[in-house]
Amino acid sequence: MGGRNKNQGFTLIEVLVALAIIAVAMAAAVRVAGLMTQSNGLLRDKSIAMLAAQSRLAQLRLEGRASPGRKTFECDQGRLKLRCEQVVAAEAGLLHVSVQVLDATREAPPLARLETRVGRTPAFKQVTAE
Repeated sequence: MGGRNKNQGFTLIEVLVALAIIAVAMAAAVRVAGLMTQSNGLLRDKSIAMLAAQSRLAQLRLEGRASPGRKTFECDQGRLKLRCEQVVAAEAGLLHVSVQVLDATREAPPLARLETRVGRTPAFKQVTAE
């Protein structure tokens, strides 16, 4: 009765194996969190680029006087440095307008691309008082 039971507690090997399993699981969790953060940033940039493209198309509609040709200009949105490429082509009484938005800081596929057709007549006519 006075003898010690040898089955009390864990051996050093068991503890090391358990720590190795926990370390692998934690590394995988950190990797997934990093990928989710990176993906969230890309989606944010694409949403902002889409807003820049929509803004440019709205501006062209309001001006009502886009001339055919290709035009590249900066269209920064806050901290995000963007480059817009606009292509206007005459097509059956309408103007076919294509706007694509790219990241100005690096070579990468476009973040956003929009196409539409715009009438050649001004959107608003000036009214004069008599």
